[in-house]
Amino acid sequence: MGDLVAMNRRIFNVRAFSAAAIALAVWITPIISVAQTTIVAPKNKYKVQDDIKLGNQAAAEAERTFPVLSNADAQIYVQRIGERLVANIPAQFQHPEFTYRFKVINASDLNAFALPGGPMYVNRGMIEKARNEGELAGVMAHELSHVALRHSTAQATKQSSAGSILGQLGLILGGAILGGESGAQLGALGAAAWMTKFSREYETQADTLGAQIMANAGYDPRDLANVFKTIQSEGGSNGPAWLSDHPDPGNRYENINHLAETLRIGQAPPRYSPGLERVQYELRQLPPARTMAQLEEAAKNGNPAGNGSNGNGYPSSNGRYSTNVQYPSSRVRSYTGLSWLQIKVPSNWQDFTSGDSVTFAPNGAYGDQGITRGAMVGVYNGGNRSLQSNTQAYVNDIIQGNSYLRQQSYLSTTTLAGRSGYTAMLSGRSPITGQTELVTIYTTQLRSGETFYVATVVPQSESESYYYSFRNLLNSIRLSDY
Repeated sequence: MGDLVAMNRRIFNVRAFSAAAIALAVWITPIISVAQTTIVAPKNKYKVQDDIKLGNQAAAEAERTFPVLSNADAQIYVQRIGERLVANIPAQFQHPEFTYRFKVINASDLNAFALPGGPMYVNRGMIEKARNEGELAGVMAHELSHVALRHSTAQATKQSSAGSILGQLGLILGGAILGGESGAQLGALGAAAWMTKFSREYETQADTLGAQIMANAGYDPRDLANVFKTIQSEGGSNGPAWLSDHPDPGNRYENINHLAETLRIGQAPPRYSPGLERVQYELRQLPPARTMAQLEEAAKNGNPAGNGSNGNGYPSSNGRYSTNVQYPSSRVRSYTGLSWLQIKVPSNWQDFTSGDSVTFAPNGAYGDQGITRGAMVGVYNGGNRSLQSNTQAYVNDIIQGNSYLRQQSYLSTTTLAGRSGYTAMLSGRSPITGQTELVTIYTTQLRSGETFYVATVVPQSESESYYYSFRNLLNSIRLSDY
């Protein structure tokens, strides 16, 4: 668990992997015809396991280059949308072997990309600029369609020398719906030329299947079309550079809207997006994100994103898990990374700050799947509800993002930072340690109405060794509400 982002999902080399190839995986081209809604997956001579292997390799490299955002609400929100869409992929394109998982990249580009076998990444910039949940779902549905139709290995099948290029850049990419400025800036011409040869055909399929998935899931497919209007409105120095270099998406907009008229939406499409608005508010409080081009350049210069606790990356993902983790030191230190929070933690624990949250963990207890020992502290915005309701909603979010956890008791009252609050116990077999893990959640209410939380994490077999450290940490908390 490295902030609740990583706790929310225990998920998540290809040579010469590059951000430019991701951004250039698919160039935006108009649809030839969407009137024909029957989709036939392209010919593919590769095994499904090839997609999975390529995707896993690419995901590992992508997360070494681009910072996974350490924000619990954003991760949970994107995960929910993704799972809803996956559940509504038509049966003929379902691949039980695939493991779909969703993460947020702390990059400003309006972009998203999916990799073979299921890994998907949504840029923070895309979330911040989406006008409603349907637009974000549209981007994700399009990306899922590239994965479900196995476009990467299908494209390799069409190449005369497919076997020799299976490890090259373009082949591992599912195809970003938005293209993005990174490709234009970095100019991966070889990858671009290779990928665009079949982009029109595959983009048409992904738009069509994406619209069908949206309708099945209860979203209005017109929001997929509206994404292009949103992109156009973000022109200028901070907008997608590809708009000046690629065909205008007007025909695409019209054709997706036409296709939407032929589809029956599974339920009333949501027009108000309180979840999106809450996440957007939280993201806009964070330091500005860099572009993917800047992030890749930093990685090339030996300064990969996330190596630092300044809130711009996901630093705890760079740790390595160990079976030999030091017990908490009896000596403590004061943490001052957040102006509104005073807290004392064991001196041998590291801290990783992001926005209004911070994670504390010892060496060997944090990595790309979160923390196995330590504590997570932050603010949860559950809306205008009681503290009890907010606490239970927060607990539910944690459980939804961590299928191995179960709530062991009803909420009970407690005192935190001198204020009334609630506590709950969760447990389950950790996929990292293989041991039963105990997660104890404590909450109280801030003057803003938001919920302040502390979540402690420890293997059950070591709980006695952490008892006094957790107790002292909780007793040391002082809040200066903002």
